[in-house]
Amino acid sequence: MNFNPSEKSQEYLKKLKTFMKANVYPFEKEWAEFNKINNPDSNWKQWIEHPKLKELKTKARSEGLWNLFLPDSELGEGLSVLDYAPLAEEMGRIYNSAEIFNCNAPDTGNMEVLYHFGSKQQKEKWLKPLLNGEIKSVFCMTEPDVASSDATNIETSIAPDGDEIVINGKKWWSTGLGHPEAQIAIVMGKTSGLHERHKQHSMVLVPLNSTGVEIKRMLPTFGAYDAPAGHGEVYFNNVRVPKENIIMDFGAGFAIAQGRLGPGRIHHCMRCIGAAERALELAIIRSGTREAFGKPLAKLGGNAERFAKARVAIDQARLLTHYAAWKIDQFGIKESMTEISAIKVVAPQVLQEVTDMAMQIHGGGGLSDDFPLSSFFLQARALRLADGPDEVHLGMISRLEFKKYLS
Repeated sequence: MNFNPSEKSQEYLKKLKTFMKANVYPFEKEWAEFNKINNPDSNWKQWIEHPKLKELKTKARSEGLWNLFLPDSELGEGLSVLDYAPLAEEMGRIYNSAEIFNCNAPDTGNMEVLYHFGSKQQKEKWLKPLLNGEIKSVFCMTEPDVASSDATNIETSIAPDGDEIVINGKKWWSTGLGHPEAQIAIVMGKTSGLHERHKQHSMVLVPLNSTGVEIKRMLPTFGAYDAPAGHGEVYFNNVRVPKENIIMDFGAGFAIAQGRLGPGRIHHCMRCIGAAERALELAIIRSGTREAFGKPLAKLGGNAERFAKARVAIDQARLLTHYAAWKIDQFGIKESMTEISAIKVVAPQVLQEVTDMAMQIHGGGGLSDDFPLSSFFLQARALRLADGPDEVHLGMISRLEFKKYLS
């Protein structure tokens, strides 16, 4: 069992750090300020992307820092899940910087679905432009009218009708729905006539310009809309698409979801760890350069011990995530469910706790947009619900533990 980054991973990490230092860190505040000024409210029809992003994406691609998440040497850079983990951590140090490398959710998960499960036609029509960064995509799973933490509750109907598929239902928290370049959604719903509990659901590709697709609104998180991507509510009203838009087959939705969410959770968790490292770094620097009551902040109120505990928590979370990545590479997703669920609980909680501490060290500044801490805190709190709430993952772990001894 070896979690040391491979030589290939180390080479890419060195290139990525150099690129981030030269191009992304200097752009961080300008990028955030641009979105505040140009995309200030819920009117996604007017949202725009910073023009410099395309320039940075082109540069990243020319330097071989593109589609790093995909373990394919032709379509990506051929990195394993464990190889990619430290790269995702580095990207996590700047909120949303994975976008620059075409490594952001939900596009990564959607590309993985198409790569592993899509037909030749689906790959040509949708995977290729996604890999090229020409379009953006959306993943529609969560619903407003049911407890979607139990995915078997999903009510959206995906019904075959001759040579077509008819989709009816409501979705919300659909990430990327507001992006001006969003063109395609992967929609998960229920197909009647399929009786096994976990074989009743299907996934279908729905172009967002289809008749009957109605974007109702963008949803704020703590008052922020995360423009220009956003998380929105969308209705599907008798939407018709060709039958060849079904992914893999009717009833394959849960099998596809597990394939999609396994590596994606590694990506999320490693970005959380990168953000937690940045938060700790900012807190320590702040505590050493500010004084109160005649002492540096580092010497007050047990702060030094808080930093030590943060270091321990971050390192534990990283090791657990690397273990999960290694296990996926060695044995596959099905044999790694405990570890995948464990990191999904641990990493966002560690980020939330470390960021909360760092915000406290920064005082009023920690609540402002002068530092990335409020964005990190929002990221952590949202991720404790996204891809399944903590309680669902803990339930999965407990079921697997009981099965070992009481099957």
